[in-house]
Amino acid sequence: MEDLSIEFDMIGMDVALANAFRRILLAEVPTMAIEKVFIHKNTSVIQDEVLAHRLGLVPICANPHMFSFREEGADDKTISDQDTIRFKLQVKCTYNVKDSIDPDERYRCHNVYSGHLKLDPIGRQEFTFGSITDDGELKPVHDNILIAKLRPGQEIDLEALCFKGIGKDHTKFSPVATASYRLLPEIELLEEVTGESAERLRASFAEGVIGLKTDEDGT
Repeated sequence: MEDLSIEFDMIGMDVALANAFRRILLAEVPTMAIEKVFIHKNTSVIQDEVLAHRLGLVPICANPHMFSFREEGADDKTISDQDTIRFKLQVKCTYNVKDSIDPDERYRCHNVYSGHLKLDPIGRQEFTFGSITDDGELKPVHDNILIAKLRPGQEIDLEALCFKGIGKDHTKFSPVATASYRLLPEIELLEEVTGESAERLRASFAEGVIGLKTDEDGT
């Protein structure tokens, strides 16, 4: 298990059941994702609908069990701390050092990252999840996802609402980038293999599948 991946064995399980687990991971596990974007100002080169789509794909760090599904057809104005997470993004690009040719030195806030999404608590969320500081639980999983590029005078000001959903409705709600399985065969040697033959046997498999055991005489 790593921070962004997990691998496990399922022993004695039918292939159909393993595939069912894969499909459940992809389509049935709920998460929170940006569903509605209200753009107050966007003078960047990215169209409003493209900007909203990019925001929807930003993974949000939130426990979906603490939120409920919204009723179908619910009014966007009737949001609550039980079913919605609200973020605000306000970024304006300005000059920093005009005589520099390096964009990172020449411009200030010329890259809009997911880290610019700041929690705007609804109801009791500020008490439930901490505060609007960087230590709050409700935030993008990664702060360095590039959303847009700006130049001096360009500005983005918007409000984003996160709802609970599943990958079957939209891929952005899927908690995994991909999920796959492979058969794990059981290798049984019918006779002892030694010497050069053992070396060739080990080399014919992926690293770590076959191991060699040294005898007492060192062979």
